[in-house]
Amino acid sequence: MNKKTIYTGAVLLVGLALAYLLANSSPERELAAQERTLRSVRVMPVQAEDEHLIITSQGSVQPRSQSELIPEVSGRVEWMSPSLVGGGSFVQGDVLLRVNSDDYRTALKRAQAASDRAQVEYEFTRDELARMEKLHRQNLASQSQLDGTQRSARIAEANLSESQAALNQATRDLQRTEITAPFDGLVRNEQVDVGQFVSRGNSIATIYATDFVEVRLPIAGDQLRFLGLDVAHRGPVPESARLPVLLSAEFGTTRLLWEGELVRTEAEIDERSRMIYGVARVEFDATSHTESIPVGLFVHAEIQGALVENAVRLPRSALRDNDQVLVVDEENRLRFRKISILRLEHDEVLVNSGLEDGELICISAIQTVVDGMQIDPVQE
Repeated sequence: MNKKTIYTGAVLLVGLALAYLLANSSPERELAAQERTLRSVRVMPVQAEDEHLIITSQGSVQPRSQSELIPEVSGRVEWMSPSLVGGGSFVQGDVLLRVNSDDYRTALKRAQAASDRAQVEYEFTRDELARMEKLHRQNLASQSQLDGTQRSARIAEANLSESQAALNQATRDLQRTEITAPFDGLVRNEQVDVGQFVSRGNSIATIYATDFVEVRLPIAGDQLRFLGLDVAHRGPVPESARLPVLLSAEFGTTRLLWEGELVRTEAEIDERSRMIYGVARVEFDATSHTESIPVGLFVHAEIQGALVENAVRLPRSALRDNDQVLVVDEENRLRFRKISILRLEHDEVLVNSGLEDGELICISAIQTVVDGMQIDPVQE
């Protein structure tokens, strides 16, 4: 054997000897029982309650009635109410504008004189007819004379009716030289001033009523059932079935609220949005301390819908596979449970069956779940 083989064998023998010594000299490890760590999940108890369904919407405030102020006679404006300016307020019956009435007073006097003259003529022909009928019965007047007298009496009667109609017309024209407010309201804008000649039939101002305002609220067709209304319902809602509506608007850091009612639904479905419009009304009266709503204000609305009994409200995170939740049993194990969903909302789901009061529901977002999986429940 050469030296290379001897050196190689010696190195192998030394290595084997060292490995044997290391293996026999290492300390023995103690085997300890490893405890199983349970996953902590957030749970919440089921709490069934009776609650009204809330339908949210939004819209702009509109006056219940808006009118053009139009004179029924022509003439020169001789007086205007200080209220007849943009933003001016008035009450029903207030005089807003006067047109010069001199010509209409003259026309009234003429009509009165013509009526008096026609009255005298009618009374004369009536008496003449009575006298002629008496003479005709006594064979002292011919039939042609009686016919002529009757004709004159009928003409006088027609002239009297015509003159009385002209008198009534002249009286109304004189009254119309004063334009009065048809309701309590505000002036949106005006296009007239003192000294200006106004023509009959031309608008001089736009006014609107303030006794109540209305808001058109778009409502999805599938939401009508939550309001207790049929999808085919149109027109006014009976007073006994009107639903409360809470309107709100933000002014800086202040949130203003108004209470109203859903009074009717409109006749058509909007072709573009597929929405049905409901109309909410907020009324104001002399005894009301509620602050009025400015016309044109954009408001949010909450319509109080039908009452649901024993409804359970859960966060959307508790929902799995669209119609299941995870229920924690007595052994702290997760069990899949199928539920009946009444309504899906923004961050919550409303359940009307499938859960019992007091049960614990898993609300943690767990990626992988096995039925019967044991967990450590943490109740919120």
